[in-house]
Amino acid sequence: MELDKEIITTFIKTALFEDIGDGDHTSLSTIPADAQGKAKLLIKDEGIVAGVEIALEIFKEVDANLIIDVFIKDGEKVKYGDIVLIVSGHVRSILMAERLVLNTMQRMSGIATTTKQIVEKLKGSSTQVLDTRKTTPNLRYLEKLAVKIGGGVNHRFGLYDMILIKDNHVDYAGGIKNAIQAAQSYIKQHQKKLQIEIEVRNIKELEEVLACGGIDRILLDNFGFEDLKTAVKLVNKSVLTEASGGITPENAIDYALCGVDYISMGALTHSVKSLDMSLKALIS
Repeated sequence: MELDKEIITTFIKTALFEDIGDGDHTSLSTIPADAQGKAKLLIKDEGIVAGVEIALEIFKEVDANLIIDVFIKDGEKVKYGDIVLIVSGHVRSILMAERLVLNTMQRMSGIATTTKQIVEKLKGSSTQVLDTRKTTPNLRYLEKLAVKIGGGVNHRFGLYDMILIKDNHVDYAGGIKNAIQAAQSYIKQHQKKLQIEIEVRNIKELEEVLACGGIDRILLDNFGFEDLKTAVKLVNKSVLTEASGGITPENAIDYALCGVDYISMGALTHSVKSLDMSLKALIS
């Protein structure tokens, strides 16, 4: 998976500055400048590992002379006691990178693990799971990357790469027809290549959208199962359908079996449990 190096580099530099400030005074005061050593990244949980490639970039940014031997790659299953990588080189550098590597990988691995669990539950259906914009500020790229590593699908990255007309837009625009027509005019006027998705709250609003046409996807928000099945039949594959609202790992397959193309879950990124891991010194 090709990384956006510009985004990654900016993230790493900012995060290191936040953590290190004018120096890692603990290591500077206790570890000789020329001390060499090794450390292993140890898994203390079970799940899907993510963020290995980011960790390599972090180590490289801290000290390009560090040597990293990787044993487990992004997207692979891990269990308690597995060693993902061993890093060798200046001890001060290893300690400087330690917390950022762990914080990043634990968070990303938690997201990838949760996503993989949902993907497994959806097997047997044609529905895919989407992430949302409910992400940690300035960490969206990493969190959405973790969703992909876990087998999920990225929804729009931000406000700039898709038009998603939600309930507030509809209300402020003066109705569904006004909102759709305004979006279509905007795309034409500004020559933008953007898809249009619109959220509907009930069957009546869905019928209004279908009468207007000219959209790419319909977001069926907080629909019960019977209404969702009715909505899918009404759409009849004329556009893509997405269900959201109240979807959990426990009921994800029930929503999928209603026939929607996608289910979107903010829980993939906003409330996951990090995967436990640590960086332990290897003393010979």
